[in-house]
Amino acid sequence: MAATLTNAPLHVSGLDPHLFEVELRRAPTASPAGGVTATITATYRGTVPVEARLRVSASLADAGDPYWLIPGLFYGDNRPADNHRLYPRFARTVDEPADPGRYVSPAWSFRADRAATPAVFVWGASGGLALAVDEHSSLGLTGIGFAHEGDIAQLHADFPYREEPVSYVGSQEPAAPLTQTHVWQPGERHVVELCLYRLPADRHAYVPVLRERHARSATEPLRPWVDVTEAADLAAYGLHRWHFRPDPAVLLETAAFDREFNDNVRGLGDRAAMHVAWISGIPYAHALLAHGRRRGQEDHVAAGAAVIDHICGNLAPAGTFWGQWTAAKGWGQSWTPVRGGLHARTLAEATLFLHRAVRAEQAAGVDRPGWLAAVRSNLDVAVRNQRADGNLGSLLHADDGRVLSWAGAAGLTWVAALAEAGDLDPGFLEAARRGGDYYARFVEEEFLHGAPEDVDLAPTSEDGYAAVLAYVALWRATRESRWLEFARRAADWMLTFRYSYDVRFDGHTLLAQYDFRSRGADQASPSNQHLHSYGLICLPEMVELSAATGDRHYLDRTRENLACFRQFIARADGDFNAYRGMASERYYQTACFQAKGMLLTLSHAWSVGVLLLGCEAALSLPEVNW
Repeated sequence: MAATLTNAPLHVSGLDPHLFEVELRRAPTASPAGGVTATITATYRGTVPVEARLRVSASLADAGDPYWLIPGLFYGDNRPADNHRLYPRFARTVDEPADPGRYVSPAWSFRADRAATPAVFVWGASGGLALAVDEHSSLGLTGIGFAHEGDIAQLHADFPYREEPVSYVGSQEPAAPLTQTHVWQPGERHVVELCLYRLPADRHAYVPVLRERHARSATEPLRPWVDVTEAADLAAYGLHRWHFRPDPAVLLETAAFDREFNDNVRGLGDRAAMHVAWISGIPYAHALLAHGRRRGQEDHVAAGAAVIDHICGNLAPAGTFWGQWTAAKGWGQSWTPVRGGLHARTLAEATLFLHRAVRAEQAAGVDRPGWLAAVRSNLDVAVRNQRADGNLGSLLHADDGRVLSWAGAAGLTWVAALAEAGDLDPGFLEAARRGGDYYARFVEEEFLHGAPEDVDLAPTSEDGYAAVLAYVALWRATRESRWLEFARRAADWMLTFRYSYDVRFDGHTLLAQYDFRSRGADQASPSNQHLHSYGLICLPEMVELSAATGDRHYLDRTRENLACFRQFIARADGDFNAYRGMASERYYQTACFQAKGMLLTLSHAWSVGVLLLGCEAALSLPEVNW
């Protein structure tokens, strides 16, 4: 059967018309996003139980070269063809043959809980279409997906879900398609609902749809376990107690929840390594130092300062930071197979937060000339490398600083560091402007990628954070409206990764038992499908953006982000089998890496550290401190 919704045919399939009675009703949605709500009522008239799945689909013509979006899960082709990490990729059959064994297909179906908002979007040459559902219906976990053939793009929703052509569960080897079934009993009736939207050609037109879906879901209050002050105290304690080691002064990247296990495996649950930023290092040492200053805790002040001293006192021959310190090898390169490679985002993030630490210490009456020299040294290398078009490079060589790769947008974080250091040298701000102009294309194309060291050139939530840091910094330094507009677009893209609803967990799981609310958490990336807290790194920028634009939505989503991760910070030894002050890196909200409802039993320096950064910032921002 078919009916017309906003000039697009809506097809209901999968149910035998001789056995099922199907009624479709539609009505305009009462929201600024427009669109139509479709309600499908299906009644089974057979005499014996039967297994069946209901699919509802809509098609868009003039889509020979489609752009896809499933928030948090699929962006454009989703994986560059030469990306080393394998995960689902779209390819038109005229360009590349389907190869499900390498996650390449013109059609994909996914379980809804893989998406930050269960919705699928497509844009063609002249416009777009979006289909949105709830995570669950009375038939079970919902599914969403798309298919492409010729010039036709199809969006669909499955009740209950089925994954096709294969399932990605975090492995480089595809899994057999995951699926949920429903057996209909004679006389059984179910009602399912979805919303369909017509979109203009601008790919940024997802914003009103996602805001509507968030408003629809954000009806239950979030329930943080502790207030901001207590969360800061717990995080500072955990960072110092479980991650800080004094000789040499480092913040160990991981600390195992299970200390007996850790002792039995010679401490291997505690990763004896420290990146200079990203997953450890300067940003979190700065947070520990700032907390110690505020609370008068000299041990925290000393630890934070010692870690930064250690990093700044051991620059690479190129004049930048090294990528990582390990107990086995000392200082060395980033997580890249390229010999001698240093990742630009990691270096830039370390420089950005080092400059902030210098200014904070100056405000406390303490000069740190060695730190300031390290800021200048890193930024001088960045400026020296910058291409005429503004590209700052993604991978640098530790020996001489030459750029080894220009691909992706990993260099975007240099823009933030350069813009904030304009007080040191006006040339830094000019370099930031040139970089902002170059990386704007990634924002405009809705495909930022390359920020983390561990997923090659995949699009990630971390690319969104980097863009927000960069463009808010440029706007703050120049007050030029174009940078504010790019900051707004970057924040909208970043928020596509943020869960707009509370995932439903089976009652026997740990996350269900602790009533974990997923709204406000971010999907790490389409490659790393788990929830994480890294968005707290740009909490002040999001609050600043909300005030500058007059758009309350950015503040509300930031408050949700902070509230979400004031859950699962261990309040005492034994809390969720962790020790006081520990916080996990990964919350498993779908079937990827581990079972849905599980929690990674490792505390990470960055997951504790970004919570501390966020809380310390929030304590001076009353609008977000609740």
